[in-house]
Amino acid sequence: MEDLLCLDKQLCFSIYVLHREMMQKYRPLLDELDLTYPQYIAMMALWKEDNQTVNQLGEKLQLDNGTLTPLLKRLELKKLLTRTRSKEDERVVKILLSEKGKSLKEQATCVPNKILNAMNLDIEEMKQLKSLSDKIISKI
Repeated sequence: MEDLLCLDKQLCFSIYVLHREMMQKYRPLLDELDLTYPQYIAMMALWKEDNQTVNQLGEKLQLDNGTLTPLLKRLELKKLLTRTRSKEDERVVKILLSEKGKSLKEQATCVPNKILNAMNLDIEEMKQLKSLSDKIISKI
């Protein structure tokens, strides 16, 4: 009978190691942008669609307000965005990229290709891995 508690048989361990390795590859690239990985994904979501509410951004990033608010505060301190309360409903906070935040996108455009190269993946392998990952996430 196969030992199901064998570490090398565990999907979770493989994903854990992959995550750790990917973050090590991202770190020096994001250091050049003065961003952490959570800040980077927030900026990517804002580069795609500026002028979002905190709740909209939280849904896209799958982060709760308790995690997202301090992250946005740090990005605001870096002058990459502004947060303003809606005049119609003070509970709603809108996020707008600053000019500095918008221009950072230009510097970040090289990151995805550098990650592919660092991970020794081609674009098709990355698409397959992402597709399978998305499939698993949608089922849990």
